[in-house]
Amino acid sequence: MASRHESRERALQMLFLWDQTGETPEKVIDGYWGGLASDVLPARAVADEFANELLCGAVSRTPEADQLIQARAEHWRLERMSAVDRNILRLAVFEMLEGQTPAPVVIDEALELARRFSGEESVQFVNGVLDAVRKNLQSQ
Repeated sequence: MASRHESRERALQMLFLWDQTGETPEKVIDGYWGGLASDVLPARAVADEFANELLCGAVSRTPEADQLIQARAEHWRLERMSAVDRNILRLAVFEMLEGQTPAPVVIDEALELARRFSGEESVQFVNGVLDAVRKNLQSQ
């Protein structure tokens, strides 16, 4: 069983694929576990259910997440953001909207993803946007 952090990494990779290809989440999941991940992971049977749930949830709530992100990402349009940063934000905002993981944990995980898959400037950007989203969600 994968750690929740590893699941988030896999969900981010699948969300990135979804964003770039426009395929359905189901096709992305099949392609990821049947192709890309099989190069690294021992067998298709190790499909990570938490990662799959994160992908499907993030995709289903993308319009709402994008609205929250856009409203808090001053001077940045979604289409001008790096695809990695945009999808890190979507994943984190989905988790905050669901409310099953404390917001500080979600933000910390998102910052780790930004460090690993993006850059130090992205870490600051992601932190600022997610902190503003968190404050907005708490005030509602």
